[in-house]
Amino acid sequence: MSKHLKLDIVSDVSCPWCIIGYQSLNQALIKLAADISVDITWQPFELNPDMPKEGQDITEHLTEKYGISIEQGEQNRLMIKQRGLALGYEFGNRGGGQIYNTFDAHRLLHWAKEYDKQTELKLALFDLYFKDSGDPSDHQKLLAVSQNVGLDREKAQHILASNEYEEEVRALQRHYQAMGISSVPAVIVNDKHLISGGQPPDVFEQALREIAKES
Repeated sequence: MSKHLKLDIVSDVSCPWCIIGYQSLNQALIKLAADISVDITWQPFELNPDMPKEGQDITEHLTEKYGISIEQGEQNRLMIKQRGLALGYEFGNRGGGQIYNTFDAHRLLHWAKEYDKQTELKLALFDLYFKDSGDPSDHQKLLAVSQNVGLDREKAQHILASNEYEEEVRALQRHYQAMGISSVPAVIVNDKHLISGGQPPDVFEQALREIAKES
């Protein structure tokens, strides 16, 4: 009999390890399809909640935030690009070399859950930033992406022009921070098992098999 698992994926749309982690997870889920089904909810996490609207140069940001050299940053980006390619995801020039605020993207993702469009929107937002060098804080970009995945553009525009879902997203962020989530991606299975980071597919597969046996 197939087991059903609840997955909450805590992540940010400008986090390269988050799309790497999802690509790995998805490959594991394909292998597990005969035995395990899942319900995925994307939960909000802002890597840079204080980032101003104009954003910041990515090299400047990484050297300031993590204390790494420009050369180390380049090496990290190359390694991330290679990991992505190995999983079938081709990174472009991340956001045109900028880091942006992602809070409004998380508000739209919260709304998209109501229409079972959350994963579609999340993947489209990853592509906006990582493949198209787009700004995920730009309302026109967000409206276009929302419409492209089949969400109502006028409703999305209303959300972006208001503070709708703001408190809900803030509350979820506080909840996961209180749980000890300080880095992403974080996959929480059945509200109690944590799989951290952009793990390889076989790690996800083994972990999910073991959790399914327990449940």
